[in-house]
Amino acid sequence: MVTSTLEQLCILYTDLTYEDIGRLEEVASTLQLYADMSDSYMFIDCKIKDNDHAIVVAEAFPRNANNIYENSVVGKIVFESFEPGVFYSYKNGKKSIIRQAITQEGKSVDQTVVPIKNKCHQVIGVLIQEKEVTPKTLQDDSYQEADLSIVPARNGEFLASTVGGPPVVSDLLMEMLILTDAKDHLIYSNPVALKFISEMSRTEAVANEKITDLLPFLKPVYDNKEDVFVFDLTIDRKSLVVKKIRLKKKDRGETLLIIQDLTELRMKEKELMMKSVVIQEIHHRVKNNLQTIASLLRLQMRGLPEDSQASFEDTLNRIYSISSVYEIILAKERADDDDVNIIELTRKICSAMVLNDVRSKVDLIIQPNGNKIITSSRKAVSLAIIVNELVQNSLKHAFAKEGEGEIRIWFTSDRDFLELHISDNGVGMKEPKPSLGTEIVHNLVTNDLNGEFLYVPQEEGTHAVVTFPVSPEVEIFYEKKDFDSRG
Repeated sequence: MVTSTLEQLCILYTDLTYEDIGRLEEVASTLQLYADMSDSYMFIDCKIKDNDHAIVVAEAFPRNANNIYENSVVGKIVFESFEPGVFYSYKNGKKSIIRQAITQEGKSVDQTVVPIKNKCHQVIGVLIQEKEVTPKTLQDDSYQEADLSIVPARNGEFLASTVGGPPVVSDLLMEMLILTDAKDHLIYSNPVALKFISEMSRTEAVANEKITDLLPFLKPVYDNKEDVFVFDLTIDRKSLVVKKIRLKKKDRGETLLIIQDLTELRMKEKELMMKSVVIQEIHHRVKNNLQTIASLLRLQMRGLPEDSQASFEDTLNRIYSISSVYEIILAKERADDDDVNIIELTRKICSAMVLNDVRSKVDLIIQPNGNKIITSSRKAVSLAIIVNELVQNSLKHAFAKEGEGEIRIWFTSDRDFLELHISDNGVGMKEPKPSLGTEIVHNLVTNDLNGEFLYVPQEEGTHAVVTFPVSPEVEIFYEKKDFDSRG
């Protein structure tokens, strides 16, 4: 079986399934019929994977018309800057209309875009109809008023009109607009572009001068044969994005350049990148320092009586709990993301404690109850120590030596508060006794979490509850399925 061009392009450039590709091929099989019936140019565009651009995967030209496209555009990349209607329909799943759109060949057309959806109502491509704008069309009343606005129409469609010459609104734009004639001489520029040209060329006499003489670094842009072209360049420490459109109007052959100065943006990106590297390095150092402290404590434990070692073990568990926070942060792709999943953190801390406690056979059950709880690293450290102290207390006092038991941890929440429950089925306690561990928990809950800590009476075992408010530092996301994690 011969693979179609559409299928080849979709497999190579998109994440579409074979079922989705089959749906697009069904639509593509009707393109020629609709092209001939409406004297329009029909296309199918698909979004490229891991990219913000799209690609043309199918086309059909009307047989009884003078082609406005000199060459096939199948396989060409589509940029959002030049095809806003295509990307509007992709993002919103709605029909869009663009008046006086610019084609890949630089000609003016009326463009209608309709989303193509699969069985799950996901947008997998867009169907585009383009009709050439003729002088007769331009005389129609609907085209008399020049308008550069892009606004929602009454029926929710995307409507843009760009009729007329360089508008007054261009004077307010931060982007540089440069218009040159067939011989690349400057015939129009908005104020910000004029200032840029004068600064870079060091001359005020720029009118009707050849743009590549004034700005030699634009020569590769003009030498490129594409009618629609995007070019990134760096010149005199300036980061620029140059977008070129050839306007084929009669014999004039004008070229429009849209230049964006991204220098400040690139500088901020570098600053953020450096900040991320510094933050990641700090996290590494904190984690390494904690491991060094733990190693020193283990060295000091050697040769000590078993009774004395217990206090060191408690301290080591506290250090490991804090270190676990930084291990989770460092495992993330983004170095500046210091948010921590509390369910994941709890599972990591408790599983290690249960596995390391060789004296008892205790089952650990963690119930997220459909919650995904994200907190800042600051609050995560406090919660890590709280969980460590309460679980450690159950392991020490709830069960007889080498006895079996169960520790259950779960989270409940409402709009304003989050509750952490830690319960065991051990011997229980008639009245909580003061200890270093409970004092640590009380202080962290009260001062760091602005919450409350208490023991709930029950017939069997011990049930501790920590309640604290939801805040910008504590976010809850509700997932569809509940699951248990046993350690």
